[in-house]
Amino acid sequence: MVRSIEITKVTIRDRLVVDASVVMSNPQDFDFSPRASLDGSTLAIQNDGEETDSATTELDSEQTTRAEMDRMLELRVKFSVEGMHGVLLHKTKNVKDGPNSKKLAEPRWKTILPLTM
Repeated sequence: MVRSIEITKVTIRDRLVVDASVVMSNPQDFDFSPRASLDGSTLAIQNDGEETDSATTELDSEQTTRAEMDRMLELRVKFSVEGMHGVLLHKTKNVKDGPNSKKLAEPRWKTILPLTM
């Protein structure tokens, strides 16, 4: 189940690109089916079947025109689970400094959504 959805950035590339941050309730929860709708210049992203958890943002005129023309958008989602790891007691100073440092994997997802108007 989705705890919250937040639209972080909206840009135009080949099509309208929306970056979103989604917080899930449980690490074993995989039920996320996003739906996008445009009402005037207001873009809304919500999980299918849940009308309460919806993220909205106002588009400028160029973004609105592009969305109406394509009738689709590219959704890039960064997932997280709130409270999954608890509180860190011993933090590493800077993990990127070592000679063998590696970036940790981040749960990200990209899809193309049809836009309902």
